[in-house]
Amino acid sequence: MAKGSQGRKDHSKVKIGLAMALFAVALTGLWAKTGWLQLHEGDVLQAKAARQSHAAEEIRGERGRIFDRNGEMLATSVETKSVTANPFKIEGVDKAADALSRILKISRPSVYKRLKSKRRFVYIKRHVTDREAAAVAKAELPGVYLQSGFSRIYPNGHLAGQTLGFVNIDGQGLEGIERIFNDRMKPDKARFVVQRDRLGQRLYLDAHGREVDINGLDVRLTIDTHIQHAAEQALATSIAKYEAKAGIVLVVDVDSGDILAMAVQPFFNPNDVSGSKARQRRLRAITDIYEPGSTMKPFLFAAALEEKVIEPDTLIDCENGRWKIGGKTIRDTHPERWLPARKVLRYSSNIGSAKIGLDLGAGVYHDYLSKLGFGRKTDLGLPGESSGILMVPGKWTSVDLAAISFGQGIGATAVQLARAFLCLANDGVTRELNLIKSPAPDRKNAAIRVFSAETAHTVLSLMKEVVHEDGTGRSARIPGITMAGKTGTAQKAAKGGYGDQYLSSFVALVPAEDPELLVLTMVDEPQKANYGSMVAAPVCREVTVRTLAYNGKLSETLDQAEAEQVDVDGLVEQPLSDSMESPRKQLLTERVPDLRKLPVRRALELLTRKGIVPVLKGRGMTVSDQKPAAGQPWPEDTNKEGTDDVFVLWLS
Repeated sequence: MAKGSQGRKDHSKVKIGLAMALFAVALTGLWAKTGWLQLHEGDVLQAKAARQSHAAEEIRGERGRIFDRNGEMLATSVETKSVTANPFKIEGVDKAADALSRILKISRPSVYKRLKSKRRFVYIKRHVTDREAAAVAKAELPGVYLQSGFSRIYPNGHLAGQTLGFVNIDGQGLEGIERIFNDRMKPDKARFVVQRDRLGQRLYLDAHGREVDINGLDVRLTIDTHIQHAAEQALATSIAKYEAKAGIVLVVDVDSGDILAMAVQPFFNPNDVSGSKARQRRLRAITDIYEPGSTMKPFLFAAALEEKVIEPDTLIDCENGRWKIGGKTIRDTHPERWLPARKVLRYSSNIGSAKIGLDLGAGVYHDYLSKLGFGRKTDLGLPGESSGILMVPGKWTSVDLAAISFGQGIGATAVQLARAFLCLANDGVTRELNLIKSPAPDRKNAAIRVFSAETAHTVLSLMKEVVHEDGTGRSARIPGITMAGKTGTAQKAAKGGYGDQYLSSFVALVPAEDPELLVLTMVDEPQKANYGSMVAAPVCREVTVRTLAYNGKLSETLDQAEAEQVDVDGLVEQPLSDSMESPRKQLLTERVPDLRKLPVRRALELLTRKGIVPVLKGRGMTVSDQKPAAGQPWPEDTNKEGTDDVFVLWLS
């Protein structure tokens, strides 16, 4: 037995050697394969992996904002989501179409058609609500993505809507300020790389994409939100009362030419462009041409005084209210015989004005009107502005000259009329209107002297008599405040002559001796009354009172009954809190207030007074949440680059 055992061979060492040899061959093969992949196929495989998990994306920045003269927000952008898809990565088109149709409330055939597109990128629905975005994310549909973007909102609704204009779904300005400064406000684009998980959700954004400044630049207007609000509400009240077709109110700071308010009725809410009509979107203050009527008479008197054709006390025969010229009959509402020139203006006699115009002459009067800017666009630069109508003097008949003398036979826009009155208020030197504070406007029209300072002051003195207790503008009087004014009641042209519709207007310069404020009101086609003294003058008065009160310049002699009318919060539908207080008196709490449930307009108003421009997230017009929370200290500097102290409002 022992001998047999000793004869048996031991193969364990051989087995171990074979195993080691096999491992060596395997490792050598792996090393060779690894070397081959690294040296020869590494770049190709790396690119393939990158295509599967990384993607280059392009984003747009935020469109520039629009502010009023005090820094209150008029237009901004909020972050929104859009639902997109890559049809080549859709797994189960029917299932995806069913889910998206249900979540987004759009027709299934429409969704199905887009998901079957031959393109690698399609929009399913743009600017979805937060709830829709959350539902799409929860559905986890391969090939369906949520893309971040921005949607334009106007926190004050219809406030200055026609002036601001609007943008299309791609963020391109189509009307108003949005169109004029589209190149300035439109954002740039940045291209960056993102890594996605298996569902296509973004994991990170590279540093380059975060650091590039791609936001558009802001624009600041001369408009004052509070004065604009007062003008719009006063105009709306008058139009409703007299069942008028439309209306315009302009408020201008005389010293600078800044337009503080440009109210136009019917109102237009740029948040709801699709629900509006063309007549609402039209900025009538610059597009609509009117025969201004008797509001043109101060310029006739200024020209006649400058040319020594009349003196304030020159007697004029007003023909007892009825006078024929060139086969046409001119009538006066209040028949008079002999009147001094000052009372021709005070009582707004058409016959007396026509006789002054005939003595002045067509060529001379046309020259003054041209210098005042009639027949020429203003420097506002707004799209769609009209040049008005001013015939060459060689075509004027005696009837034309007589008619133009009392504001018929000439066409002007509201801004042209305001610019002309600004010349009288500025000692006879022209001054252009301003609507933009930043960037500084590029002026085309140089200032020129049209009237002597003495003539301008004399006309203002005569206009002061218009607001006298027996003048046509007496309903615009404000106790304790001197006012130079002029009424206008222009019969509107119709087929074959003049019809039965009127334009009622009033212009006020306050104070009369050295004007600081110009207020112009036009009410188009009032039905229950048509005299400018009844329809337009009270609007002018109300806007003037509110503006003076807001600026802290309302006279102490104003009696209690007048003072009560300054309570805007009791008169307007959507009052701006503290809208009559001077900005210097408006205080904020020491800690962050509770902004939840406030309209976004009001929240923005409070924050911008503190110097904070918040980040808005979500869609809607009401604040649903905020950061920092109520009661927390105010952030030190939310506008400083790189700071973590960002004020965020979530909207719903």
